Amino acid sequence: MKFSVFQVSRKGGRVKNEDRMGYCYTRESGLFVLADGMGGHPEGEVAAQLALQTIAALYQREARPTVKDVKSFLAESAMAAHQQIMRYASHKAMLDTPRTTVVAAVLQNTTATWMHCGDSRLYVVRDGRLLVRTRDHSHAERPKPTASDAPVNRNLLLTCLGSPTTPLFDVSAPMPLQRGDRIMLCSDGVWGVLDEETIVHTLSSGKPVSDAAPDLAEMALRKGGSHSDNVTLIALEWEMPDSADDRSGVSTETIEDGVFASTIQAGMPSDSEIDDLDEDAIERSIAEINEAIRRSAARKS
Repeated sequence: MKFSVFQVSRKGGRVKNEDRMGYCYTRESGLFVLADGMGGHPEGEVAAQLALQTIAALYQREARPTVKDVKSFLAESAMAAHQQIMRYASHKAMLDTPRTTVVAAVLQNTTATWMHCGDSRLYVVRDGRLLVRTRDHSHAERPKPTASDAPVNRNLLLTCLGSPTTPLFDVSAPMPLQRGDRIMLCSDGVWGVLDEETIVHTLSSGKPVSDAAPDLAEMALRKGGSHSDNVTLIALEWEMPDSADDRSGVSTETIEDGVFASTIQAGMPSDSEIDDLDEDAIERSIAEINEAIRRSAARKS
């Protein structure tokens, strides 16, 4: 398995960047995750970080070296991340809960399968045209209202992780990949200011993803201006396992069985701590995840 990947997160005109992203992989499988902590609620960055680390921890447990049932894994990991956020809020006796959107994709066996909740998006581009784009869980992406419908904020999200109500999320069917396919996961700081034509054109240009991704981030920041949202994306190009060219990228063919690589921050719960996703296991994992977040914040201060 071989892919080229580039991830970038830029702080816009917000007080802080609550977006989080990362990827991890084994010899035969890869996971890519992006979460956008929601403003207007406390500690959105914590919700995003909890989502990433919980999903990555479950992936590390399941990918041996592939995930047997990817659709079930994505659905279960979304719910587990939601439960972690709710328990974090309960542990701190918070009056309002941290919340985040999330989009995650698993690539293995020359297919891609993804899950999303909220308005963090995934795009798939092939030969210069858009193949797939996730549909946001928002009023704006629902059918147009009729004259009899009550007025509603079209930008209002219908669901997210961390909401007091059970989150809604969509899981795709596996999509066969072809060499040269490009996939992007991004926050609304990207698609909210760049039209679809610009995104597809830039993502499918002749440039490697290591150039196309920062180009998109810079365009989004410029167009957003002084009030720009935070801009976060992961862009990757899929290359078939027998690719013989020397383009830069990640090749998992030399990784030994049982090895797990990750760009997601350390401090993920161990196998025993998330076994069966029982209540005690989830509770124990909160302590380690919170400690990892505390250490990270201390290093940055």
